[in-house]
Amino acid sequence: MEPFTVLTAIAMPLLRDNIDTDIIIPSREMRSVSKKGLADGLFAGWRYRAIGGREPDPDFVLNDPAYAQARILLTGANFGCGSSREHAAWALGEYGFRAIVAPSFNPIFRANCVANGIVPVVLAADVVSAIAQSILPRPAAAPVTVDLVQQLVRTAQGALYSFQIDAEARQMLLEGLDAVELTLKQEDRIAAARKADAEVRPWVYL
Repeated sequence: MEPFTVLTAIAMPLLRDNIDTDIIIPSREMRSVSKKGLADGLFAGWRYRAIGGREPDPDFVLNDPAYAQARILLTGANFGCGSSREHAAWALGEYGFRAIVAPSFNPIFRANCVANGIVPVVLAADVVSAIAQSILPRPAAAPVTVDLVQQLVRTAQGALYSFQIDAEARQMLLEGLDAVELTLKQEDRIAAARKADAEVRPWVYL
């Protein structure tokens, strides 16, 4: 997993509440259990004119050329609600999003983001709206910075917003570790605990 420290990029506003995982990646777009091949299906129900088709809907923000290089998604409350499908985080990651800024996330979706190298940033709804306003009318000229080291979001105009993130999630993202790799970093402590336990309960290890 690619480590995340500081990202300065175009931010794309999709300020709708309760965007569920079926909207992020409809079940009809999940044709394998692989993490690859999902980007074309990202927001497929909104992105294309017809179900199953690939004719872009020009009114959907993902099809706006101004956001073609967006790597930060600004969105509404309860993002990633619905089913626990990890494909939603996979699709966002494969498309290129590395950070999502929202007033709140579904907890399972938030964990899936961390496990796949995407930073879930929680900021108040009015702050997310202010950031969205700051990038208009030329998003490329007003990139947004997500600084995981300092736990700050910075606009091109200099506004700073601090955010909180779980310490374990922060470490995973900063070091590019998945859950197994994070556990293996504690290998010495695990071995010491097993040794101590074996001295107290030797029959368990027969």
